Amino acid sequence: MKRAWLALFVVLPVAAAQKITTGPPQRIAESGAREGPSWDPFTGILYFVSGNNVNRLTTAGKVEAFRTDAPGANCTLVDPQGRVLACESGGRRVTRTEKNGTLTVLADRYEGKRLNSPNDLALDSRGRIYFTDPRYGSMDNIEIKDEAGKPIEGVYRIDAPGKIVRILTHEVERPNGILVSPDDRYLYVADNLNNRVDGARKLWRFDLREDGTADPASRILVFDWKTARGPDGFKMDRAGRLFVAAGRNTPTRTETADEFKGGVYVLSPKGDLLEFVPFPKDETTNCAFGGKDLKTLFVTAGGELWSVPVKTAGRISAQP
Repeated sequence: MKRAWLALFVVLPVAAAQKITTGPPQRIAESGAREGPSWDPFTGILYFVSGNNVNRLTTAGKVEAFRTDAPGANCTLVDPQGRVLACESGGRRVTRTEKNGTLTVLADRYEGKRLNSPNDLALDSRGRIYFTDPRYGSMDNIEIKDEAGKPIEGVYRIDAPGKIVRILTHEVERPNGILVSPDDRYLYVADNLNNRVDGARKLWRFDLREDGTADPASRILVFDWKTARGPDGFKMDRAGRLFVAAGRNTPTRTETADEFKGGVYVLSPKGDLLEFVPFPKDETTNCAFGGKDLKTLFVTAGGELWSVPVKTAGRISAQP
């Protein structure tokens, strides 16, 4: 296994010989962690999802179910009040579990039409929620379309439960991961149309206006995974570096696996590849900073939960 991992480093065009991680990945759990990790600094608990479950890793290191009623759960995010947000792709909604355990539906429709399948979440400094709404799989029951009848896989902002604004329409082919920079200046969106040979596999940056709308004309390419599996979830550390889950170790009908292997790609704010952290099982889907000093990168890969120590603390939405 170690030899195979070392081989993955050789093929990548790393821009600088600097180590940002301080040790190899360590597997924490062998199941229950398909996607969407999020750290709760108030309790020291890590949340993640698998199937219809929102799971959590307790302070004792045990994986247990937090919710079992989240159809197609795809991500979690702990907000500054310690509430757990989730995208439920199968349920076509964004929810929030309140501190008392009750469930609030934040978004399930836009202009009266059902959402596609919410995928990932981000928060800005004002507490506004941003989410992506792609559709992986059948397009038969999509309700949100443009005037020409083309499905809209958009990016939205939630200002309050049920109060939703679309901020990107066709500027991204299939939005996946999403992140707001700490100064609310930029919106980063992963564009991953990986089930089509000529689909986008790119990470974009947009200018974010003060009112929470994105400027479509400001779109800048950060990184391109070309014909490989594109970017999924990603996070940012306090140095502004992006940690992006992407790539594959084995090719599929629509994805190559020669240049960009499966793992976490550490990028500079300008898009230079600074370091690559390989993972042995496909697919590497998402990551989140956590631990007492926020110097642990938790990664979901191949349905397993991993941890990677890093030099610089990460950024999280919830701060005690």
